[in-house]
Amino acid sequence: MFNGKSFLVFLGLFTVEIVIARYITQPFIRFWLGDFLVVIMIYYFIKTFIRANPLVLALSVWVFACTIECLQATGLIRFLGWEYSKAANLILGNTFSFSDLLGYTLGIITILVIENYKK
Repeated sequence: MFNGKSFLVFLGLFTVEIVIARYITQPFIRFWLGDFLVVIMIYYFIKTFIRANPLVLALSVWVFACTIECLQATGLIRFLGWEYSKAANLILGNTFSFSDLLGYTLGIITILVIENYKK
């Protein structure tokens, strides 16, 4: 099942994330807004292809994002030998931050509010 509306939301958010990563240096936007939007982007990407309960999908995305964030504290990128890869550092990150977890949580709450409003 392909959900075109979700795919368009994903593409829009993906474009915003690219602009933030490539051109924005302002810390609040680069770090807070980027983390807030990335979980929403992942949610809509998955929702493009899978019909699932919004709460289950949102919590799954949150657990995934938090897991990746916690793996940053372990030095996973260095362990994998990817510390010089710009793509790996951009996608997986390389520094653990509690503020990132907060950004992910607020993003998921936003998704749940939107999904509840759509009902």
